[in-house]
Amino acid sequence: MREVEQLSVFAENKPGKLTRITEILSANQINIRAITIASGEKYGIIRLLVDDPSRAFKTLKKAGLSVVLMPVLAFEMKDEPGGLHRITGILSRCGINVEDAYGFVVEPGKKAVLIAGVEKLDKAREILIKEGVEFLSPEDLYQL
Repeated sequence: MREVEQLSVFAENKPGKLTRITEILSANQINIRAITIASGEKYGIIRLLVDDPSRAFKTLKKAGLSVVLMPVLAFEMKDEPGGLHRITGILSRCGINVEDAYGFVVEPGKKAVLIAGVEKLDKAREILIKEGVEFLSPEDLYQL
């Protein structure tokens, strides 16, 4: 299975920086599928799932932005109380740390998706597969 990839853009925390990123992606017909921003006092990290991560990475890099393309886990979980707890419990028992994560609901009351950056990515995937967790392919995820 191909990896799901996430862009992380390091940017100054001031007006216009996010607009510059969205303008570059928009002008290049790259669709943002999910976004999260972790903001510090002067700088922040903007994490993006896009429909063409490799092209987005090259485009943002060419524009002079500080950007990293990294593999992440993308999997389905039940949209119910305890859905996320099941996943974090499995990873915790196996000694795998979740370094960053964000999620969204696909079908209310039925299905949600979690995007997670974890240490020991291959080991985490192997463990979760054994536990019956359904992973999303890049094509499936980028088309949601």
